[in-house]
Amino acid sequence: MASVLVYHVVGDLTVAKPEVVEFMDTETVEAAIKAMGESTEGGIPVWRRKPQIGVIENSEMRLQRFVGILNPLDIVAFLANDWCLQDQEKAMKTPVSEVVVPDNSLLKEVDPATRLIDALEMMKQGVKRLLVPKSVVWKGVSKKFSILYNGKWLKNVETGNTNNTLANLNRPSSSTTNISRTKYCCLSREDVVRFLIGCLGALAPIPLSSISSLGAINPRYFSIEASLPAVEATTKLPHDPTAVAVVDPTPDGQHKIIGEISACKLWKCDYLAAAYALANLSAGQFVMGVEDNMSPRSVPDIGGGNSVNPNSGINGSGGSAMRLRRFSSRSIGFFGNSVSSPNSGSARSMYRGRSAPLTCRNTSSLAAVMAQMLSHRATHVWVTEGEDDILVGVVGYGEIMHAVTNRLPLSTTVSSNQ
Repeated sequence: MASVLVYHVVGDLTVAKPEVVEFMDTETVEAAIKAMGESTEGGIPVWRRKPQIGVIENSEMRLQRFVGILNPLDIVAFLANDWCLQDQEKAMKTPVSEVVVPDNSLLKEVDPATRLIDALEMMKQGVKRLLVPKSVVWKGVSKKFSILYNGKWLKNVETGNTNNTLANLNRPSSSTTNISRTKYCCLSREDVVRFLIGCLGALAPIPLSSISSLGAINPRYFSIEASLPAVEATTKLPHDPTAVAVVDPTPDGQHKIIGEISACKLWKCDYLAAAYALANLSAGQFVMGVEDNMSPRSVPDIGGGNSVNPNSGINGSGGSAMRLRRFSSRSIGFFGNSVSSPNSGSARSMYRGRSAPLTCRNTSSLAAVMAQMLSHRATHVWVTEGEDDILVGVVGYGEIMHAVTNRLPLSTTVSSNQ
């Protein structure tokens, strides 16, 4: 079972990965929205500029320039500030250094010959991106096992000599000595999970086990009641996953999920419309939508005389052209159908399309949850139980990696802290 993780390397996952293009912290929020829409993932790493042009950086210098990862919810929460709503043009020109949450522990540079099991250990401890050197010299895919990259690994793993394994991990292998250190690609946790779902047979019986039996359900989720202002969700944003469940309380004190306010749900939305909704609607209205025929008295004109196609999302032009003449929940980009009045009880069972939260049962298999996340490009799945679909927890990338590696022999794992 452990062989697929021990003898495969990070380099096996970098085939066809594009070269990293650094997004600088001096760029504007408007530029970040455009870059996020063009990215293949729901967040963009943010960097500081090199202090001197032409200086060859080492790994430590490069990581010191990394600021953090900017996600869609960060931007929407920022644009929901009162002054941003009053002066949208100024808000869109704000440098992202004032929006991104600094955390350079989210990225780590690794050699292509790093074992996949070690990469999973790093990600279990909070790393969200792996910076991997690229080169046309390195072939990328191991023939069978990563022993081809470092002949000592197999011997050390079999004997349990983790000290020698660590030394080998930090020493470039014979196949990577010619790598150019000037070009890099970035591996995300989604890339790793996509690789794992292609190796379900090698990981048996873990993938077919229920998430509850594997201990993969995280009960420490963040939630907000549907009746509360949606903007309150931004005051307690969790680190991983970046999502807050919108819930309805039940008579016995439990909670039923009706939606979520999360980074992955807002990825392809109209950010200005979502920001206005976040600032002015309740959490229940935000996730389920409101009537499109709201009167001007109830929702003021927020964009002067300008208007845009409500379905244009973030791909419309920037600046004042992105303003909405009148708010409509449909313009946020994730409401597929109209619903009845958000104050009615029946409305809360009529949410549609992308606004519906992604859920599974506590009896669902790990493989099923992984497939759900990947097919929906989600970072998490909410877990429910019982006939009333009571919310009991959440499963994210971190929980999946813990479930996959927790039952591996201790001799195969190496702590990334050592």
